[in-house]
Amino acid sequence: MSAPLALALSVAMHVAWNLMARHLPRQANPLWWVLLAHLVLFGPWGFLELATTVNWTPGMALLLAVSATANAVYFVGLARAYEHAPVALVYPVVRSSPLLIALWGTLFFEQHLPLVAWAGIVVSVLGLLVMASGTGRGNGGHALPWALLAMLSTSVYSLSDKAATAHIPTFMGLMGFLSVGYLASWIAITWRMHRRSRRWMPEQRIGTVPMLVGGICIGVAYALVIHAMRALAAAEVVAYTNAGIVLATVSSVYLFGEKEEWKRRVLGAAVIMLGLILLSLR
Repeated sequence: MSAPLALALSVAMHVAWNLMARHLPRQANPLWWVLLAHLVLFGPWGFLELATTVNWTPGMALLLAVSATANAVYFVGLARAYEHAPVALVYPVVRSSPLLIALWGTLFFEQHLPLVAWAGIVVSVLGLLVMASGTGRGNGGHALPWALLAMLSTSVYSLSDKAATAHIPTFMGLMGFLSVGYLASWIAITWRMHRRSRRWMPEQRIGTVPMLVGGICIGVAYALVIHAMRALAAAEVVAYTNAGIVLATVSSVYLFGEKEEWKRRVLGAAVIMLGLILLSLR
């Protein structure tokens, strides 16, 4: 599968899941359920494929450990940020990670992007910051360090995932690699939930359909992202996935009639799209 097709499918699945997730009760902790669904649906096959098709070396084991740890830190950081501020502030900050990924890739991995690619990434990040710049955004001062931690974690696991693609020949092997990270994340979320509420499961359960759709989308969508990294730099791939934010914004404003601060949100989406167009000219 080509990188553009993989990214298009990934964005579509990501948007579908996020539009569904916005209607689920927060106290049900939907992410806990969909990570569990992913592990049940894809974990056994993915783990077997990862174990049997990869030429294991100490370097590959280190990449897996780094990616899994960064995934767990990402989900915990994101959850902590959401305790202090809404998605509209936190998520655009977290999704600004392509700038960090490009910087780390240049400094430590000799990944040199052309100037127009840098311009596209910078412009798209500016669009994300426009989205996050509204007033009345909760306790942003407390949320920001956790959002930045999640952004840093994204840059770490993106680069380790990119490096791992050289060692994983099959798509299901990528699913297994990703599932190790999701298992670590699910354990971290469960541990945090138990510390806060003395419960090992959320107090509510989400429906079977959202659980299955989420379990499929959350795993396959990101495995497609890692697959696209076989052909493109990690910073480019992660930047292109922000097209999902553009689609979700347009859908929420024009299909679902969510007009709160719609001009700023649409302006931010337009700037993101301009950045992605610039990136495509590399």
